[in-house]
Amino acid sequence: MSEEEILTEFRASNALLDGHFILSSGLRSPRYLQCARVLMDGKRAQRLAEALASTLPHEVRAQIDVVVSPAMGGVIIGHEMGRALGRPAMFLERPDGNFHFRRGFALEPGARVLMVEDVVTTGLSSREAIAAVGEAGGTVVAEAALVDRSGGLADLGVPFFPLIRIDVPTYAEGDLPPELAAIPAVKPGSRAA
Repeated sequence: MSEEEILTEFRASNALLDGHFILSSGLRSPRYLQCARVLMDGKRAQRLAEALASTLPHEVRAQIDVVVSPAMGGVIIGHEMGRALGRPAMFLERPDGNFHFRRGFALEPGARVLMVEDVVTTGLSSREAIAAVGEAGGTVVAEAALVDRSGGLADLGVPFFPLIRIDVPTYAEGDLPPELAAIPAVKPGSRAA
């Protein structure tokens, strides 16, 4: 898929939003990608996952035993990536603020994992999820995400393969431009600030 085809998928599902948004990282942004909306159509989710899977080099694909994603945002795309790659998919949850496997999910010792996210902004959730996989006995060999909005700055400690990179400015709460400060902030994500 081309960049324009990917953005068309987001626009067609009203998943590319303009306003004043509080991101999971706590940063503020004038644009938000609501990946849950773009993934609510199963055929669209399948197309995006297949396109994302195709970005992975053969040598990375050959290493993957299992796909893991952090809840909530990564659950759907993680499941679809498991399907696209023909690998099992499971997810991590934060019942106490830290990522853990639950619901009977467990990694085989030494399992090689592809971490899958919807959007990476600072990489904090990804790094926390990668650490949880390590604590559970697995090794993350790479990460894939629908969107990299880090400006290429997210250091995940593993190779990173986004479907699309979108450079949208982010701001600390105290450094908002006047036009953004004039708009009420909303927090559309799944993680508390």
